[in-house]
Amino acid sequence: MAAQGGQDAKFFQRGKIQEFRAELQAAEAKDKKFTKRKTVLKKIVANITMGNDMSPLFTDVVQCLAEQIHLVIPSFLQDCNDRNPLIRALAIRTMSYIPIPVVTEALTEQLRHCLKDRDPYVRKTAAICVAKLYTADPRKAEKGGFVEMLRDLLLDSNATVVSNAVAALSEIGDRQDGVIFKLNLTVANKLLAALGESSEWGQIYILDSLLRYVPERHTDAELMAERIIIHLQHANSAVVLTTIKILLYLMNYMENRKLMDYICKKMGPPLVTLLSSGPEVQYVALRNILLIIQRRPSVLKNDVKVFFCKYNDPIYVKLAKLEIMYRLAREENAREVLAELQEYASEVDIDFVRKAVRSIGRLAIKVQPAADACIQALLDLIETKVTYVVQEAVIVIKDVFRRYPGKYEGIIPTLCENLDALDEPESKAAMIWIVGQFANRIDNADELMDDLTYTFMEEPVEVQLALLTAAVKLFIYKAQSDTSKALVHKVLKWATEEVDNPDLRDRGFMYWRLLAINPTVAGEIVLAEKPAITTDSDRMDRGALDQLLLHTGTLGSIYHKNPETFIRNAAGKALTDSPALNPLSRQVLVPLSRPNIPPAIHVPGPGPPPPREASVSPVPPTAKPAPPAPPQTGDLIGASSSADTLDGEGENEHESGEHGDEDSLASPSGSADPYANLDNAFGSYLADEPKPQADDHLTRLF
Repeated sequence: MAAQGGQDAKFFQRGKIQEFRAELQAAEAKDKKFTKRKTVLKKIVANITMGNDMSPLFTDVVQCLAEQIHLVIPSFLQDCNDRNPLIRALAIRTMSYIPIPVVTEALTEQLRHCLKDRDPYVRKTAAICVAKLYTADPRKAEKGGFVEMLRDLLLDSNATVVSNAVAALSEIGDRQDGVIFKLNLTVANKLLAALGESSEWGQIYILDSLLRYVPERHTDAELMAERIIIHLQHANSAVVLTTIKILLYLMNYMENRKLMDYICKKMGPPLVTLLSSGPEVQYVALRNILLIIQRRPSVLKNDVKVFFCKYNDPIYVKLAKLEIMYRLAREENAREVLAELQEYASEVDIDFVRKAVRSIGRLAIKVQPAADACIQALLDLIETKVTYVVQEAVIVIKDVFRRYPGKYEGIIPTLCENLDALDEPESKAAMIWIVGQFANRIDNADELMDDLTYTFMEEPVEVQLALLTAAVKLFIYKAQSDTSKALVHKVLKWATEEVDNPDLRDRGFMYWRLLAINPTVAGEIVLAEKPAITTDSDRMDRGALDQLLLHTGTLGSIYHKNPETFIRNAAGKALTDSPALNPLSRQVLVPLSRPNIPPAIHVPGPGPPPPREASVSPVPPTAKPAPPAPPQTGDLIGASSSADTLDGEGENEHESGEHGDEDSLASPSGSADPYANLDNAFGSYLADEPKPQADDHLTRLF
């Protein structure tokens, strides 16, 4: 549209922050009539209208007007005493958004009056202004008694005023240097009474503030949950998720098992309803559901079909549903879940197919009665000869072998037929592990390993580590084979002399020393039967899970990370100890620290005084039971690729290292040189010894 005279269309042009900042600074020099400043400000407002983020210029704009701000303060003060409550509220709000000392000083007395204004609209606006004043000058807000006045508003007769006071106190309490905002039973009950009259966003603020109430008795938590549970029927998804968050929090302080089961049963339908919303809301719901079912599996234990993927679901929704399907899978529904996963494995989206194939393997590991059907499904997928499908199948079959030792080795020939299709590090390392682990059952294992080691120096470290361990296993299984002797010598020589990676070099030296000192003992160590892997490592730590559930409905529940890890100055949350806290939850309490804060200012609230801290007997850190030792089999499927592929080999390294460093395994000849007896390591063929240090007296091995 062409600009006409007298119009400001010419200002609607996208500009850069640096250009506007330079123009504002230039206008401060010679601009007595404020013409240049008006022009720059119009450009900034026009860019805001077009959706550009101009917030970095806030300080520059305020500084540009700071010299003249004293001229408008009398007008603000006059409006603060206007007969119209809308004008009074607008004036106090405008002043609170200008963080300049002269404005803050003039605001203080007016804000004090507005907090006690006869009109609720002015009071609810003033409540938010206290939070703005606290941001601009925390000490002035505390010394002026505004936090206490804000706390008094929690007992206001108007529900909107109460919700705004809660929002302001929560914002202040979430600051690293803010006052500690806690609720006692009387105030918590008052907030619950205001829930029914509040707007939906007011309900969210009030419900969220209940996390600051710590029940001292089981009955307090149970009665509060019964009053809150009705809000699960709300139409707003944020209200529903916040209600679920509070219920999950209160359940840590309950002992009535029937009530807890009833609450879990009531939480299921609202969560299912959220899945009928748009894809964005679905994704938020799915990420929260994934946390909830790990802590309370009974919430959706019979609703696995709800999470079956639809043809028009976005890929991020499909992947989230797959994870939940696996979590909800059990013997009763394993057949339905497997049939659904097989359908997904024939889709066109590569990432989705990969995740579906991997989920089939995870299902076989988790549900033992379904393992046979899952293995058959994986074999059918391998027959398709689709490269990425075959590679994912090999990866999960390796873990199936570890989960069910000696049961499914008959499918190894089928895997070996597809060796040429493996070109990704994780799948290649998995196949190498299979060849090495079952070298005694594969007739041409030495030939396969010889082909695989041909490109040893060009392979990534993950594959090199697998090749090194597999070569040692092959030599132990087939010690009389000249091919295996030459192969293990070649690989050990590469690993100890030509590779820069310290982990690979150390493992190579360790294996060489074990084989040199006592090949029989080395074989027993490397080939020792390991305990079968389980799905225990697939669960999130209980303490971390309890902490994350306090952030249900926020970014933390989507990222599955605590907000303080990715939001600057965010305050952490954790369960608080009390006599009502469940013993199991007490054992995994996560301590919180608020670093670099002044002495806390405790603001007493109405109602009975809070219980003395001495009445609560927190469990000292030393009383916390030691966490269970990690299984020697490493992580299950779902961990990082390197750990997932090399956990079997890592066990060998660990065990071999233990025995290899013992003094009892000294050289039989009694020599002080640990490599003095290397000449017996590989029988009668020529080999070069490892060189841990420069030594001209090292001899050839025969």
